[in-house]
Amino acid sequence: QAQLVESGGDLVQPGGSLRLSCAASGFTLDSYTIGWFRQAPGKEREAVGCISSSDGSTYYRDSAKGRFTISRDNAKNAAYLQMNSLKPEDTGVYYCAAKRGTIFRLCIVFEAPDYWGQGTQVTVFS
Repeated sequence: QAQLVESGGDLVQPGGSLRLSCAASGFTLDSYTIGWFRQAPGKEREAVGCISSSDGSTYYRDSAKGRFTISRDNAKNAAYLQMNSLKPEDTGVYYCAAKRGTIFRLCIVFEAPDYWGQGTQVTVFS
């Protein structure tokens, strides 16, 4: 069964760091654009950033630029979201997604991905 599984969510104080992982099984990630999304309570799901399958180019929402880094390891069939300088407003459930298509289609136009993970909770508390 093809699926994505996130891990690494935790409770962390403001200014702290977390690294989220997204592991794929049942299919190979190398031909998919990967996106990280988050959803805070009472809010819509939003794109945090994406990484392309073709050249590894990335896109980040403004609030993530300079603090978050998306990477991928095709040999491990996985992707990662390194989050530094975390703020309380970063709290939410973080999801990874995979789509055959461009960063524009997944992260900006929000076309439905081919796969969603189940999510991992990140809580930044002060």
